[in-house]
Amino acid sequence: MTTELCTYTRNACDIARRTGVERIELCAAPLEGGTTPSAGLIRYARSLPGLRLSVMIRPRGGDFLYTDDEVALMAEEIRLAREYGADGVVFGLLTPDGEVDETRTAQLVREAEGMEVTFHRAFDMTRDSRQALEAVIRTGCRRVLTSGGRNTAQEGIETLQALAAQAAGRIEVMAGSGVGPSNARLLAATGVDALHFSARRERESGMRFRNPRVSMGGCAGVPEYTLTDADESVVRQILAELG
Repeated sequence: MTTELCTYTRNACDIARRTGVERIELCAAPLEGGTTPSAGLIRYARSLPGLRLSVMIRPRGGDFLYTDDEVALMAEEIRLAREYGADGVVFGLLTPDGEVDETRTAQLVREAEGMEVTFHRAFDMTRDSRQALEAVIRTGCRRVLTSGGRNTAQEGIETLQALAAQAAGRIEVMAGSGVGPSNARLLAATGVDALHFSARRERESGMRFRNPRVSMGGCAGVPEYTLTDADESVVRQILAELG
């Protein structure tokens, strides 16, 4: 069972290295569900020994319906990820009708030649997971990350079992979202090839002065003074369950 830690910080990358996680998915912007990380963070992650590195390629938050200009930007980000030494890239593109955008996905898979490609949880926003899996296979992706079309992998466990059986070795199926020590064995038993988890913890900012009148994103309710990171003890518990 391959393990992948979703990392947003340098500290989370260090946790992955210390605990023996096999691969990291490197992202920025956890509140957006992950976007392309900074060049500096990619370079740092690549410097760590013993870790395979997949870089998120997502130019913005929101939906997965991209313009031609956004796809061109994604292609450039793929080229940069290769330049920085990434082993793989992670992206997902949909059509307005909730299907996999095979043409553009295949275009980016070709751009990523020589690297592993993961089709991310845009997959869970499709109208038909069985059809979507066949479409992702046709594009040449190495794996698909999915929660079985539900908010968490445990909720989507029956679909995960079906997808693993349908894949039949043609593509890796990686379960993600809500993966923790309490369900890691259960999810591994579905027949998926890998588990993806963030072991997320929220910690309070060290700022003593806080301005309640300002939201940096302009949206009320955003936790400006809460920092998202990985919890090393939870990572170790997950790995122990799988060990």
